[in-house]
Amino acid sequence: MKRRHFIELSALGFGGLMMPSIPVFGDIISPERALEQVDPALKKRLADVALNTAKSSGASYADVRIGRYLQQYVFTREKQVQNIVNAESYGVGVRVLANGTWGFAATSDVTDKGIAKATNEAVAIAKANAKLQKEPVRLAPVKSYGEVSWKTPIEKNAFEVPINEKADLLLAANAKAMENGANFVNSALFQINEQKYFASTDGSYIDQDIHRIWPNFTVTAVDKASGKFRTREALSAPMGMGYEYMIPKAGEKMTGPAGTGLMGYRYAYDMLEDAALAAKQAKEKLTAKSVAAGKYDLILDPNHLGLTIHESVGHPLELDRVLGYEANYAGTSFATLDKWKSKNFKYGSDKVHIFADKTQKGSLGLVGWDDEGVKTKQWDLIKDGVLVNYQAIRDQAHIINEPESHGCAYADNWSSVQFQRMPNVSLAPGKQKMNVDQLISGVDKGIYIAGRGSYSIDQQRYNFQFGGTVFYEISKGKIVGMLEDVAYQSNTQEFWNSCAGSCDESDYRLFGSFFDGKGQPSQVSAVSHGSAHTRFNGVNVINTARKI
Repeated sequence: MKRRHFIELSALGFGGLMMPSIPVFGDIISPERALEQVDPALKKRLADVALNTAKSSGASYADVRIGRYLQQYVFTREKQVQNIVNAESYGVGVRVLANGTWGFAATSDVTDKGIAKATNEAVAIAKANAKLQKEPVRLAPVKSYGEVSWKTPIEKNAFEVPINEKADLLLAANAKAMENGANFVNSALFQINEQKYFASTDGSYIDQDIHRIWPNFTVTAVDKASGKFRTREALSAPMGMGYEYMIPKAGEKMTGPAGTGLMGYRYAYDMLEDAALAAKQAKEKLTAKSVAAGKYDLILDPNHLGLTIHESVGHPLELDRVLGYEANYAGTSFATLDKWKSKNFKYGSDKVHIFADKTQKGSLGLVGWDDEGVKTKQWDLIKDGVLVNYQAIRDQAHIINEPESHGCAYADNWSSVQFQRMPNVSLAPGKQKMNVDQLISGVDKGIYIAGRGSYSIDQQRYNFQFGGTVFYEISKGKIVGMLEDVAYQSNTQEFWNSCAGSCDESDYRLFGSFFDGKGQPSQVSAVSHGSAHTRFNGVNVINTARKI
């Protein structure tokens, strides 16, 4: 069974949500091979081999995932293409319940014999594990959907776009940055296609074709006299879209605050425009005023706030962390069951309505069904500031008295077992009509923060510190200049209770993580977080350049 190979990305320095390296599954292939398809009739026949073998071997339940995972990554620096990766991973994962206990096995031998062998191994593992199981697994019921299919609603398949066209776009963005004062620039385009076939003894045969894309760059400006340098990363968001995201459209750009020159991007991204502005802002950061530590009202843009939502809401409301079953990559959670059971735990102010949603247009978590064959949906996590729910899958739902799974099980490869992963977790926009300049106009002493930066949060997802990409001082309701060396500190409950409101839905957009890590053995998943510009009052800001 082939496992992961890794491509080191130290030169790209993406920070934030990026893992130390970019996971590449499977074997290197030609771009043309990525366009080939596997016959759904063949996948159904192979799935039935697993299901029939499992039942005849004593399993009470079984599901099988036949997966073809495609990746294409293009890397450039200044005037050169540094690397192009085309990879494919194809195989089968079988999960069974026998004697009330889970068993899992996988194989890259996608034949009747290979699948039957893996299925028997999964059943044997389940029966062996049952000797240590204290109570049987309880699965929430799921509807039988028969034979169905779903595809990310894309306009242009990124894998069909010639590589030279993508490389030319990245190099053009690099050139724009250099023309506007950058000393160094690197850029990348990540494309993912997951072709997943799920079948179970519950009677579902689900064929899905999932697409994701992420353009990114890092621009560096250097003061040669002092040796000082500053960077500015792309303000793009990874999206559950096709190549149409790379084609700017009228009406898709969203103006940022007056005095910043920043643009937001909803469902199309102008990489050249962002690269040119990034170079100017990286240069401006070299002479920007260093922040004076103290209490400030913060205006956080969606690209930045998504990271804060991810770390302080998304992870701590994963039910396996709450229960202490999971602690890898992100620790456990302060948001324990007793707080939820009280029905009055104030996670945030009454302006805070946070929901989970795997049906959101353009999001990374957008799918029709999860990896347990559960149809995806939207549900509330925090309503009017009160903790009302968690994220749960089929064998967890009964713990929180849910009649069904939330549909958030996911495995990053056919060779990985599915488990609870974060769905899209988003902050609902404000109901009152308001743009970002109007939101800023009410701030006497504050800081506007755009883009994600460094972060640190404790193992219960409670005490934290966040940086950003660019910072602007707000004085008497106006942007008055750029700041540097900014980070804010708080705890999760205090921070969300300082939320004073958000712009309306016209300002709402998505941020995301392409490679969010969890589990052991580790897996990655892609998840989005939506919000509009949002205000938080009286937050503690530190100066990160201050010598101790």
